[in-house]
Amino acid sequence: MALTYMVTGASGQLGGLVIEALLQRVAPEEIGALVRRPEAAAALEAKGLTVRVASYDDPAALEAAFAGVSRLLLISSSEVGQRAAQHANAIAAAKAAGVDFVAYTSLLGAKGSPLTVLAGEHVATEEALAASGLPHAVLRNGWYTENYVMGAGSALQHGALIGAAGEGRISSAARVDYAEAAAAVLAGPLPESGTVYELAGDTSYDLAEFAAEISRLSGKDIPYVNMTGPEYAGALLGAGLPEPVAQMLANSDEGAAQGGLYSGSGDLSRLIGRGTTPWQETLKAAIA
Repeated sequence: MALTYMVTGASGQLGGLVIEALLQRVAPEEIGALVRRPEAAAALEAKGLTVRVASYDDPAALEAAFAGVSRLLLISSSEVGQRAAQHANAIAAAKAAGVDFVAYTSLLGAKGSPLTVLAGEHVATEEALAASGLPHAVLRNGWYTENYVMGAGSALQHGALIGAAGEGRISSAARVDYAEAAAAVLAGPLPESGTVYELAGDTSYDLAEFAAEISRLSGKDIPYVNMTGPEYAGALLGAGLPEPVAQMLANSDEGAAQGGLYSGSGDLSRLIGRGTTPWQETLKAAIA
């Protein structure tokens, strides 16, 4: 069965929002949704989508899932450390299946990014896409505001926001903004192959400002306590996070301190045709 669009990771947070954004643009019967688990299919099928099941670790299943697909959104895997190989499987499967165009969700400023734990696999994927010969575009997503908003509850509980980002500026945007951008690229006039979009919020903040906004919204005094990367990783481990997650978050904050989460490109607001969601709004909704 031919499908104009296919979204991988369709049951995930970003993938689900991309599906909703696509449904605002095209008919549901044009959209395919790729999931890893059969039990994730029902909710998507209820929207009128075609659901196919495959893991990034199963090249044959991926090729079958991509059969008849014209435009593919490859959402990066959540399995840090395994992603380069998984994405290579998906790219090879897309080429074998005759997919016409691939958009990939990478990392802001991936080549040369100081977020070394995350950047390497994204760069490898970008290079694999270029080497494949497939027409493609790269969506280099900046930080989701939700990544820092998730820590607001803990900050309120413990009386401080902790991190290792120093005075680094963070131009984050809401996850829905990035989803709308992906849908715009996928369903719009296709860009020239190899086009790279540096996607980030219109405004920026440092974590001291973020903590000040938590204080203002909550009525409690929540200071920002800056740590070294190893100290922050240790604090996250002490809070019960798995070691790879703690190390990734600490490395990301260290990268933010070096400007790795800042961009003034304006690509995101241009793609979505509006200003990006103010970070204060996302934080306010979470605290409320």
